This record gives sequence, C-alpha cells and structure tokens, in this order.
Amino acid sequence: MTHPAFEAGNTAVVTGAALGIGHAACLRFAAMGMNVCMVDIDGDALEAARIEVADVARSSVTRSVVDVGDSVAVAALGKDVFAEFGRVDVLFNNAVTRVGGGVWGDADEWRRSMYVNYWGPVNGVRVFVPQMIEQNSPGLVINAGSKQGITNPPGNAAYNVTKAALKHYTESLQHELRNTEKCQISSHLLVPGWTRSEEEAQARGAWVPAQVVDFMMDALATGDFYIVCPDGETTAEMDKDRIRWAAGDVSENRPPLSRWHPDFKTAFESDSR
Repeated sequence: MTHPAFEAGNTAVVTGAALGIGHAACLRFAAMGMNVCMVDIDGDALEAARIEVADVARSSVTRSVVDVGDSVAVAALGKDVFAEFGRVDVLFNNAVTRVGGGVWGDADEWRRSMYVNYWGPVNGVRVFVPQMIEQNSPGLVINAGSKQGITNPPGNAAYNVTKAALKHYTESLQHELRNTEKCQISSHLLVPGWTRSEEEAQARGAWVPAQVVDFMMDALATGDFYIVCPDGETTAEMDKDRIRWAAGDVSENRPPLSRWHPDFKTAFESDSR
C-alpha cells in the first residue's frame, strides 16, 4: 500500500537530493514512475546522483542547483518546475547542514544553520504548497527533522535549535492544512535514526538511507505525522523513553537536559528499563 500522491506520472521535488536519504528517496520515486526534480547546492554531486536516478526512472528526472535558504532562488525553482511538469505532488524538504556548534559557536555558522535547516523548508512550503492545494488532489509535504530537535542532546546546539523550530513549524503547518477547506495536502515530520552509507552502516550498525525511505513510505501510507525511525542501535521503545523523559523535564520541573545531569543519571536509567 502506498500513499496516492506517489502515483506514476505525478511529480516529486526533493531537496538535498545528491546524497543519503534524499538520493534514496529520488531512486524510489523515480522507480515508481514519478517525475523527479532533484535539488541540491553541490552541482557535481547532484549530476552524479541524477545519472543514477535516471537509470531506474520510468519518467522524467531533472536537476536544479539551488541554495534552499535563498527564497528568491526557491521561487525561481518553483516557476521552472510548474512550467515543466504542471504540478507538484510530493515536496520532500530534506536539505540540511550541520554547521553551527555549541552555544558559543560561530555566529555566522549559526545563521547558516537556520538559513538552510529552517528557512529552506519554509521557503519550499511557501513556493510550492499553495499551488499543490489548488490542484485538488492528494499531496504530501515531508520535512526532515531530527531526534536532536526533540530531545536536544548536548553538542551542536545550533543544529538542535533549527530542527526543534522545524518540528514546531511542521506541526503548525499540518494543523493549518487539515483546517483548510477541500485541502488534500498533508505535512509529515520524518525523524531519521542513525543513518550512514552502506559501508559505514554495515561496520557500525546504523541504518542505510534506503531503510529510512522504506520506513517512511510505510508510515505515509498509514497517515502517520511523526515518522520516528529506529536504527541498528536504538529501538522504537528506546526512542519513546528518551522523548518521554525530555518532556518530563518540563512537567516534573527537573533541570533542563536532565538526562545528561549526574544527579538524574540513575533515575533516567531506571525509568528507561
């Protein structure tokens, strides 16, 4: 069973399409007979990926070198895609950067992180979704979030902040869409687990991108909004325990990030068994 937006002849726009989950999604969509517009900022890597996707495609595959944080560039992309294909049925906002660092990290890198990880999806939604609604047919917006945007582990605070912002935006978007008369578009938050290339995953127990796409497609078919993927190290139950504990910092008035606080280490481990 698949979501009706994935019909052959429909069109998917995928950002961050040159590598990883974005590339794997393009391979899947193209093999299903969809037109695929592959978007990335790295032109050389994107062209190499486009050739691979075209080899399995049963319809058209195009490439566009775009900085998704640039609203003008994304608007131009939208004009090109609608001019060529006439419609967009799946928008997969997958492009990401992990620059930024901790609280005292470089301010320009923090801005770049927000520019790509938050404003990139927002730009895509603003350009594509109004016309997707007007098509009066089933469609999907998939925003790639992160577990770090939910549980906020210490380390790359900039990345965590952007993914937390995207989570809240995507929730608000879905609320808006489901309360829009005659709208057949829904938004979804993909939350991958630990994902690496084929070689790295085999050596270290992570999932490969194709496994994430498999999990995503099944979840979309059943209408899930939160698509939280396990991996070779972290089970679904472990994710639930960590998410519940993070929410409990607020409801139980614990210190923030208490999971990593020495005074609460034993309590967390006990609660998670």
